[in-house]
Amino acid sequence: MSTKIITQGGHEALKKELDYLWREHRPDITQKVAWAASLGDRSENADYQYNKKLLREIDRRVRYLRKRLEDMRVVQYSPEQEGRVFFGAWVEIENEAGDLKKFRVVGYDEIYGRNDYISIDSPMARALLKKEVGDEVLVNTPEGEKLWFVNSIVYER
Repeated sequence: MSTKIITQGGHEALKKELDYLWREHRPDITQKVAWAASLGDRSENADYQYNKKLLREIDRRVRYLRKRLEDMRVVQYSPEQEGRVFFGAWVEIENEAGDLKKFRVVGYDEIYGRNDYISIDSPMARALLKKEVGDEVLVNTPEGEKLWFVNSIVYER
């Protein structure tokens, strides 16, 4: 089960998606389903079948978003976080080979479509929590343990 926390920006994005699905996309698809149904035989009507399936997917996503938004807690920046890795931090790390990675530690629902976000539930994020600049971090990966060094920690305010 994923941790039920989210950044303010992530919460707003999910609310925006829910609003779009419910107020714009769903009514449009419902209208298409009604039109396709009016053509007669639904068993061989590709428009009807496709849009009906799409409508079910929209409804499933709407239910999921409503439940998640209700259950989630928005985590705000706190000055006490400064200097250490906590939820919402932008972290730059480097390994012994000199490879750099920069990402933000966010909630599970925020990572999709973003290569620069990692879930708070990921092994990397768990290993980084409460670390400071200059600390070494040992991360368990499928290939074994990897050593990383924390270069910078920045918070959006």
